[in-house]
Amino acid sequence: MKHLYFIYQYLIAWPLLMVLTVCTAVFTVCTVHWRNAEWVHKVQQFWSRSFFWLMFLPVSVDGEEHIQPGQSYVFVANHQSMFDVWLVYGWLPVIFKWLMKAELRKVPFVGTGCKAAGHIFIDRRNSKAALESLKEVEKQLVNGVSTVIFPEGTRSLNGEVGRFKRGAFQIALDLGLPVIPLSLDGCFEVLPKGKPFVRRHPVHMHIGEPIDLKQFVDAEGKQDANAAIEAVRKAVMDGRLK
Repeated sequence: MKHLYFIYQYLIAWPLLMVLTVCTAVFTVCTVHWRNAEWVHKVQQFWSRSFFWLMFLPVSVDGEEHIQPGQSYVFVANHQSMFDVWLVYGWLPVIFKWLMKAELRKVPFVGTGCKAAGHIFIDRRNSKAALESLKEVEKQLVNGVSTVIFPEGTRSLNGEVGRFKRGAFQIALDLGLPVIPLSLDGCFEVLPKGKPFVRRHPVHMHIGEPIDLKQFVDAEGKQDANAAIEAVRKAVMDGRLK
């Protein structure tokens, strides 16, 4: 069965997913003026969910009740695999913009589609450009539009939650937005970094309770970003399946 699954992936699933990716990118470019419309987001969700359907990967989600309609959030997730992206995009029930590394802009069709969808590319090697990108994200976080960030900056090499960087928390602190931790499980087992072969394994996303970062700002307006980062990181780790 393992060999049949391998053959299926490369002869059927991945070719179909490549076609769907191209079609979704073209659709997204053609609907750029409606990028925040619910119907556009549904098409993009269908594309993301197709990665799990075609690979026969069971998905479970809990915690949707923690999201208040019309409220913008900064969602913070651990990063295990490329499948994290499709899991969040496919099952997070809000319209959001990714804060993503600039290198992804060069990926054929994906980069063009992401730009048309309003996702923000950030060049971590250029601090000035990175600051401008963060300002662009802040402009979009209105009327219930949120952002999703992988604060580890890259995929985990062992499936464990790594050190969180400051960017996501600075956006939330500056705008006074609540942070919602996303705890992702199973994607590392599906496709670890550097591996070419998908393995069947259940995946799960836990949507945690909102964390108000105002508790990390004192009466004089001084921010304790380190305490905020550790509180959210702990919530992400605590929300993973045991």
